[in-house]
Amino acid sequence: MSPTDKQLRFLRGKAHALKPIIQIGQHGLTPGVAAETQRALADHELIKVRLQGMERESRDALVELLTQATKSTLVTRIGHVAVLFRAKPGKSTARIVLPDP
Repeated sequence: MSPTDKQLRFLRGKAHALKPIIQIGQHGLTPGVAAETQRALADHELIKVRLQGMERESRDALVELLTQATKSTLVTRIGHVAVLFRAKPGKSTARIVLPDP
C-alpha cells in the first residue's frame, strides 16, 4: 500500500529534522549498503540517505534501485538527499503512526 499525499506530507515533516543515516558514494549501491539500509529502516522506519558524487540521472536510478531492494517508499528527494519510509508490520510495533488517508 502506497502512502497518500496527506501521509507523504506528514512523513516529510517528520523527516525534516533527521540527519542522513546512510551515505552512498562513488561505489554506488553495494550489497553492504543495501543491508545497512534494510537494518536502518527496520530500526527507524523513516531515514535520510545522502547520495554523493553522482549526476541527477544516476541519483534517480540509484534511489529507484534502493527503494526496490529495501521494499520501501520514496517520500521525497531533494538534491543529494532522499527520504525513505518502510512501516513496521503490525500497528503495535510501529514507531510512526500515519494519519488516516
